[in-house]
Amino acid sequence: MTERVEAVVIGAGVVGLACARALARAGKEVIVLERHDAFGTEISARNSEVIHAGIYYPTASLKARLCAAGRKQLYEFCAQYGVSHRRCGKLIVATSAGQEERLADIRRRAEANGVDDLRSLTAAEARALEPELRCTGALLSPSTGIVDSHGLMLALLGDAEQRGAVLALRSPVLSASARDEGIQLVVGGESSISLAADIVVNAAGLSAPMVARSIAGFPTQHAPSAYFAKGNYFSLFGKAPFSHLIYPVPEPGGLGVHLTLDLNGQARFGPDVEWVDEISYEVSAERGERFYGEVRKYWPGLADGKLQPAYAGVRPKIAGPGAGDADFVIQGPREHGVAGLVNLFGIESPGLTSCLAIGDMACHLLS
Repeated sequence: MTERVEAVVIGAGVVGLACARALARAGKEVIVLERHDAFGTEISARNSEVIHAGIYYPTASLKARLCAAGRKQLYEFCAQYGVSHRRCGKLIVATSAGQEERLADIRRRAEANGVDDLRSLTAAEARALEPELRCTGALLSPSTGIVDSHGLMLALLGDAEQRGAVLALRSPVLSASARDEGIQLVVGGESSISLAADIVVNAAGLSAPMVARSIAGFPTQHAPSAYFAKGNYFSLFGKAPFSHLIYPVPEPGGLGVHLTLDLNGQARFGPDVEWVDEISYEVSAERGERFYGEVRKYWPGLADGKLQPAYAGVRPKIAGPGAGDADFVIQGPREHGVAGLVNLFGIESPGLTSCLAIGDMACHLLS
């Protein structure tokens, strides 16, 4: 027997829960399918929990637009629903005179993206904020912050459930097919069931391209290849002498080894990125050796033996090594031709910051 439901969201990470909330607020009957035994155990549980301002992304890209809109929505949501967060600010630092012109370039791009509160600081002004810092100049981003990602997901889920949404854990999608009467899904678990949905949002994160290809009737040329970029992070023994996040001037291929803070003031450093074929979350202590030299460029006081393996996260890349960063792909029926289906591909950073705006966009594509 097939049960009918208006909307199904595949994946209960922060983006999937934001999509479920948006659909529920629009009056839809929603089921969220999650293959694991808890929500948010993959990308959403293994990130730096930074609320990004939207500084680095190509102007007019989805990342730039949704980060700008999502940041504002996220701060308002956290205040309204009591989600722990702090607008701590971020310093982007030049550690040599040759990098100062790149600070000016970063500021120009940020302003083109609508980030209008950056301040240029001299080395002395930056050290007045952070006495342990070494730099030749810096940019201060006051609107960058940090958030309790688990608390955020609890609030998103709670609001969706109050409007009738249901979370089904240990419920992997085994197969699916696009039909005239909607999208039919076979869902596993203790006993498999069949669901017919008018709307399906594929927010499966690392598995999103695979899920799209598994839908019979979906034109597979619209599903990108999946690549996995593993970021290794180390934490600091003891409390860090910083109150701002510290990011070096970006390097080719990434943002360098930066310092982020959690809401308890614990410092984390990373990422050290490696491309992997299999998803693994182990962090080798040996990888930490290169961190010391990178961190000491802006924090010369970092003592030996102070870094320990913390965690690893895997980003759902849709462009491979050497291909540059790809934009978010938020793909609706107009692009792929399957009625009622929205695919979310390559939703990496700033996905957490953008989650509410992504949910709104997914709803718009289905309206």
